Amino acid sequence: MKEALYSAVYQAILEKDPVIKSTLTQQLRTQWQDGQLFRDEGGIIEAIDIPGRPDRPELVNPREVPRRSLSSKHGRIVMLHSFAHIEFNAINLALDAAYRFRQMPDDFITDWLQVAAEEARHFQLLNQYLFDLGSSYGAFKAHNGLWDMVCKTRHDVLHRMALVPRVMEARGLDVTPNMMERFGQAGDQRAVDLLSIIYEEEIGHVRIGNRWFLHCCQQRELNPKKTFQDLVKTYFSGRLRGPFNHAARIRAGFNEDELSELERLT
Repeated sequence: MKEALYSAVYQAILEKDPVIKSTLTQQLRTQWQDGQLFRDEGGIIEAIDIPGRPDRPELVNPREVPRRSLSSKHGRIVMLHSFAHIEFNAINLALDAAYRFRQMPDDFITDWLQVAAEEARHFQLLNQYLFDLGSSYGAFKAHNGLWDMVCKTRHDVLHRMALVPRVMEARGLDVTPNMMERFGQAGDQRAVDLLSIIYEEEIGHVRIGNRWFLHCCQQRELNPKKTFQDLVKTYFSGRLRGPFNHAARIRAGFNEDELSELERLT
């Protein structure tokens, strides 16, 4: 017998245990692919100000998050923890997109459950490495910037697609190659290999965000370039952080004209 999609996704979002959440998320993708879930329309769409997460890490202002040199084992653990926190938040982010925007077609759900399952695998890989290094997820302070933007854009799927995948997640494409190089210089090949897996799949995640942003613009007969500029002005005071990884962003669905405009907004 088929299960209710949105109820199942909601329960996965609320799950606090990261390991259980990761497993539930991967199961959801398989169940959806296999036709075991139906879209249970008509129910209340909960706001979800606080998704399921463990008591730790302690969430603080971004300026209070510890930063360490990668020349020491401790510094590398702290940095890997920050990546694990990003991936854990990204699970909830992708699940929320599949849960919240019910006017979107089945392909939208397919895409975001795929993203959620891949983010769950990223978290599992990083969490296992933290364990092997004698640490664990939750050992260090972290911030909640990504989920804050999820909350700010929950009223409009176009805003969500424009600002979360195309701005916040795409920023990971800009900074990860440098992090891989630094881990390599520190002799941590396992970290390099893990980040390489994550980097390649994150390009696909940003591409999915670009796809649905353009879909929404076409559906509403909006100019994508102007719409994006207006949203950056509204949410980021018209400024973005650079520099940008042009090669990765082009693979993720941006074009050179857009990238030139992004440079203007830095």
